[in-house]
Amino acid sequence: MSMTRQHLSALTVALATPLALAACEPSAADIADTDQAITSAQITQVYSNGSGSHQTISTTGNVDPNNPFFLSLGTNGRACVDCHQPAQSWGISPAEVTARFGTTGTAPIFRLNDGANAPNLPVATVAQRRSAYSLLMNRGTIRVGIGIPANAEFDLTFVEDPYHFASAAELSLFRRPLPSTNLKFLATVMWDGRESVPGNTVAQNLNNQANDATLGHAQAATPLTAAQRQAIVDFESALFTAQITDTRAGSLTAAGATGGPTALSAQPFHIGINDVLGADPAGTPFSTHVFSVYDAWATQTGSTQAAARASIARGQNIFNTRQFNISGVRGVNDAIGVPNLAGTCTTCHDTPNAGNHSVGLPLDLGLTDPDKFNIDTTPRYTLVNKTTGATIRTSDPGRALIDGKWAHVATFKGPILRGLASRGPYFHNGFAATLTDVVRFYDTRFHLGLVQQDITDLANFLAAL
Repeated sequence: MSMTRQHLSALTVALATPLALAACEPSAADIADTDQAITSAQITQVYSNGSGSHQTISTTGNVDPNNPFFLSLGTNGRACVDCHQPAQSWGISPAEVTARFGTTGTAPIFRLNDGANAPNLPVATVAQRRSAYSLLMNRGTIRVGIGIPANAEFDLTFVEDPYHFASAAELSLFRRPLPSTNLKFLATVMWDGRESVPGNTVAQNLNNQANDATLGHAQAATPLTAAQRQAIVDFESALFTAQITDTRAGSLTAAGATGGPTALSAQPFHIGINDVLGADPAGTPFSTHVFSVYDAWATQTGSTQAAARASIARGQNIFNTRQFNISGVRGVNDAIGVPNLAGTCTTCHDTPNAGNHSVGLPLDLGLTDPDKFNIDTTPRYTLVNKTTGATIRTSDPGRALIDGKWAHVATFKGPILRGLASRGPYFHNGFAATLTDVVRFYDTRFHLGLVQQDITDLANFLAAL
């Protein structure tokens, strides 16, 4: 994170001075800020990851490290970059966050308001901080506090919170920070769409989100100025990030492939493009052939590198064409009144060469069912429909906390699928540690019947995005 120059100049003195920690979260004056300043070169440099390397480009050359995105504009030392790191494809990873914890656990990302498992936990000692920030370090999740809306079609009847904080006034929800890159392809802002205001453009929603994030995550005392908001949005909107090399396949732009951020930045997009439900304003019919990045590698043979390229191409083909039965997905089956829908991965991941849904379509894949997915020690909530008496027990009510609709309980948007290799774990709650785990989840959830080679090919393809 790049702090104000005052913070940076005070760093040496602070590191040499014992911390005077109170019985609660230390004040900004007491905290030794161990984060380092971001340079222009670091914004667009090639970063290695477990599958190869990724890179970010800016289509406007806007890589000023003094952009408000990198500055502490609140009261707790935070900046946008604390949860949106270029080395993690503008997200965060548990390993990187744990490294930032270091020996003191006082870097700006470690703040009680949303970094801790609950804002009422003791953080006076290193051991207490390690315990309080365990979900952040183990899953890379940030706590989001949202209450039951006044217009809710349901009641919260029971709370199971090991941290003794959550209530109807503020549920504790643990979610992965979404990457602040490739924003050209957004149809919905935030996992639950809470920053997507009807009638607003995505750019307007991002403008509001920059301000809300500063007021909330950075605990700013006053709103951002219009100029600061626009500067953040302009910076983010020019960024494109994608995998650029693969450890086995080599360059992802070789032999006719169109991987990497440059080709991605030129990819056409508009809201509703290629929408499976026919919402494309251009009137273009839906095509399952959403990804074409590695079409040229389908016939690669011979060397070890060629075999790796062929695997990626096979994975892309499976993603585009393997049919299976989509059932029990709230937001799809109930929304269109079809209990069994023949589809492919691209039915829901329909944005060409980006992979998110091109319209706002919150979905429930069952990932918040605590009886099936025990994500560490996160709270659970029992919701009861006011009209029918139906009950759902969930770790996160998702979109329903924004619009109050029973049909949207535990529904979330699908994220953009570029730069995946650098930003695990996956899904909104960090449930899947690896891309192989992601593939196995879908194989089990939708009975895809994948053999081991299919699983490997799909994981290789996702890692090459």
